[in-house]
Amino acid sequence: MAQFSDFEVIPAVDMQDGEVVQLVQGERGTEKRYGDPVEAARRWVEAGARTLHLVDLDGAFEGERANAAAVERIVDAVDVPIQLGGGIRTVADATDLLDRGVDRVILGTAAVERPNIVAEISETHPESVVVSLDAKGDEVVVSGWTEGTGLDPVEAAKRYADLGAGAILYTDVDVEGKLEGVRTERIERLAEAVELPVIASGGVATLDDVRACRAAGAAAVVVGTALYEGAFTLEAAMEA
Repeated sequence: MAQFSDFEVIPAVDMQDGEVVQLVQGERGTEKRYGDPVEAARRWVEAGARTLHLVDLDGAFEGERANAAAVERIVDAVDVPIQLGGGIRTVADATDLLDRGVDRVILGTAAVERPNIVAEISETHPESVVVSLDAKGDEVVVSGWTEGTGLDPVEAAKRYADLGAGAILYTDVDVEGKLEGVRTERIERLAEAVELPVIASGGVATLDDVRACRAAGAAAVVVGTALYEGAFTLEAAMEA
């Protein structure tokens, strides 16, 4: 698929109360703050990012997109593809964002609760839906990682591929934000099961983790805490 011609390292810009934050295992109260989202976005693009990964954390937890103004400022400020998740619950929400300049919408809870939303959005905006499969153990979790679904990530990914999803975002919640490394066997299982690009997320701490995601078959990897904490530079990750 054209959206990732080469393996990409995608910086995360997670927003809460209008600021960039990083959470440990997605839990509120664990956040570290890293300033203005637009400045962060510009910095990553200047460093060579070819895509940006934006998350409205208030939206993910509350179901209401609270950082919409910051998102619009980022869309205006940079000229690389933007994928956005957090609080996108309806077809109207998604198509409105896509029409305003967001390139891909990330659906988690909405896609699990109403799988057909993926097909509905894809009808008018093909390959624009990234389905977010966040897993604790071998179970997909939703609602800010607080509720289990009983779904197996691989079976879920196959279903969304059939419904027209453009990519799968796979987050290993057990290692998210801990800087303890990635678990590649799960990424491999997903990448082998579907033709869609698999974007890996969660636990990236070193350049070896970036290489491991690529070797496991991921089309891209989202990196947050490691970049903000200076574990390595974006340039070094892209070279890796």
